[in-house]
Amino acid sequence: MADDNPEINLSEAGGSHNEARRTFLKQSSLLTAMTFAPGPIVQAAAAQFDEKVAAAFEKVPLKLEVNGVKHKLSVEPRTTLLDLLREQLHLTGTKKGCDYGQCGACTVHVDGNRINSCLTLAVMQEGRKITTIEGLANGDNLHPMQEAFLKHDGFQCGYCTPGQIMSAVACIREGHANSEGEIREFMSGNICRCGAYSNIVAAIQEVKNGGQKV
Repeated sequence: MADDNPEINLSEAGGSHNEARRTFLKQSSLLTAMTFAPGPIVQAAAAQFDEKVAAAFEKVPLKLEVNGVKHKLSVEPRTTLLDLLREQLHLTGTKKGCDYGQCGACTVHVDGNRINSCLTLAVMQEGRKITTIEGLANGDNLHPMQEAFLKHDGFQCGYCTPGQIMSAVACIREGHANSEGEIREFMSGNICRCGAYSNIVAAIQEVKNGGQKV
């Protein structure tokens, strides 16, 4: 009676096992090397990956007005308004703090309304008028809110100050500066790590009570 059981080629089985083992060791070694690789190497690899991803996005035309100047731009659809202002238009007064819309350092005005520029895409602002901290002053004449911040020391390190001033102007325009409590509530989206809140409130109250146009 013929033997129905196929013969097992031990050399082939051993070769397959050894190949799988070598592959496993290579992958394990690579993961171990990445774990202990210096930070700059890992960051460089990540940057190269980001560049490849960016290359996959087709740029789109964008027209908008920033601080009274009209611009015709070409931007990636994923570019935030904050990055457009800072990296393409070089308006670095608008600060990147948390980049999650939680600190208010990136506050700008869009058609007169304050927004966190890190939370909106640049392409969504087609045809709109943007005002940044650079656009508040009239030439060499500071905006009343800027003067009030200087007078009342409404800052320490100054990093959050552009966003604070932009929100302070909007706070008065919106009609939310009628009391200290109301000002604190409607300025709560702007964080000052130095704790200059009382001075900021005083600056806003002076501009509001002075009846100056903002």
